[in-house]
This record gives sequence, C-alpha cells and structure tokens, in this order.
Amino acid sequence: MHESYWGFRERPFQNTPDPRFLYYSPAHEEALVRLLYSISEGKGLAVLTGDVGTGKTLLCRVFRKELTDRGYGVAYLVNPDLSPEDLLRAILVELDAAAPAGASKGDLWRALHDHVGARDGAGREAVVILDEAQAISDPRTLEEIRLLLNLVRDDRFLVPVVLVGQPELTPRIQRFPALRQRVGVACQLRPLTRDETTDYLAHRLEVAGGSADLFDPGAVDLLHAASRGTPREVNTIADLALLVGCGEGAARITAEVMQRAVGEMATAGAPGRA
Repeated sequence: MHESYWGFRERPFQNTPDPRFLYYSPAHEEALVRLLYSISEGKGLAVLTGDVGTGKTLLCRVFRKELTDRGYGVAYLVNPDLSPEDLLRAILVELDAAAPAGASKGDLWRALHDHVGARDGAGREAVVILDEAQAISDPRTLEEIRLLLNLVRDDRFLVPVVLVGQPELTPRIQRFPALRQRVGVACQLRPLTRDETTDYLAHRLEVAGGSADLFDPGAVDLLHAASRGTPREVNTIADLALLVGCGEGAARITAEVMQRAVGEMATAGAPGRA
C-alpha cells in the first residue's frame, strides 16, 4: 500500500469516523461547544445539520466520547427511522437498560423512566443522539422524540436529545411545531475554506505519521476547488493523489500530480463510464 512509500503509520485519508482525525475547523469547534453546552445547561433539544460529507458523524463520535467521559449514558442511533416502540427499545438497549421482550410501549416507557429517573442515586442522566435524523419518516416517531423531553426531574431533562442530519432536517422540524419549540441549540457544519483545507490536510498527515507539508500550495488549490471543501471529498481525492504520486515516484504532491488525480476522479464519475 502507498502509506509505506510516503512513510505513514496508517492511511491519513480514510473515510471512516475515527475521532483522532477530527480537524477542528472553526465551524466544527463551535458546533462541539454548542452541543456540550446544550447538555450541561439543560437545553433539552439540540440540532446539528450539515451537508453530506461535512463531518457530522465524526463530530458525533467525539461528542459521544466527551459525554461518556463526563459520566453520561449515551444512546447513539445511526438509523433512527423506526417505529415509536422500536425507537424506545433501541434507546434502552444502547443504555444497557432492561428492555423486556414483547413489552408494550407503556412498559418501555416505564423501563426508561426507571433507568434514568431513580431518586436513590441509581438513576443516570442519559443523552439520546439520533444521526441521519432527516430520514425519520413516521410523524409518530417525531412525537415520541418530543415526549422524551417530558422526562424531567428538578428542572433537569433526564433524556436530552440531539438530532443530527442533512439540511432537510431543519424544514422537517419546522413543520412540527411541538418539536420546533423545544429546540434550545442549533448549529451547522459548512465546507472548509481554502486555508482550512490546508490545515485539515496537515492535521491528518501528522496523525498518520507523515509530513504536514506534503501537498504543495498549488495542489491544495486544485484539491479545494475539486472537493468544494467537503471533507469526505477532500479525503477521497487526496488519497488518490497519494496513489498517483506513489506510482510516479514523486517526492511531493505537486499541482501536476493533483491535476492527474482530479482528472481520474472526473473520468470515474462521468456518465456512461464504468
């Protein structure tokens, strides 16, 4: 593999949600601060949106670790398009709480309340994170999410909720006033700027054990233009550029190497081509 050619310990541009590789752009850092604020200050419902590939899931992984380090129970669901009963059951499973087989919705609610609401010190504040929330198709499930916010003790939400999704999540919430009125914090991820793309590359290269300035400025210009600053696309094109550079015996990723990588990506994505 080309990582050995470039002297990496591992591949720097894998499109997997590894928290070590999260680059804190101003938008990502602000989003994480806002999400943590929503929990610590008891805001109840927070919403994080961003286009495909902007790093929502990776940010959620970091957010979840921050929460668990602070002692919260976390139910993190990546496919929340479930019936109300299945949503409650999945939350209980994620919280390592008892979810009786064949239980009614009422039984599931009691089990959740018992898990988070005990006054004898056994209760544990939990956070529910629903990724890809724009995919929730059943209005009853949105209502169930609203009802989670009714679990309150001493003016604290026992089960605060974070909805994460693509931009179409926002109008969906807007069409559901009972949920919209509960939103305490909202934040949005945006694509990287040209300068942020340089820092993003340097961060991932260093985490992987390589040189932070492996990409020439001209190569970064081409990469940013081709990817439109979307981190997932940056990863895909940058990884291909490393492969092209390795094949050509290059010492750095120059504009010429990047141009060939961008050309290959354009060819691969052209209509009618395999």
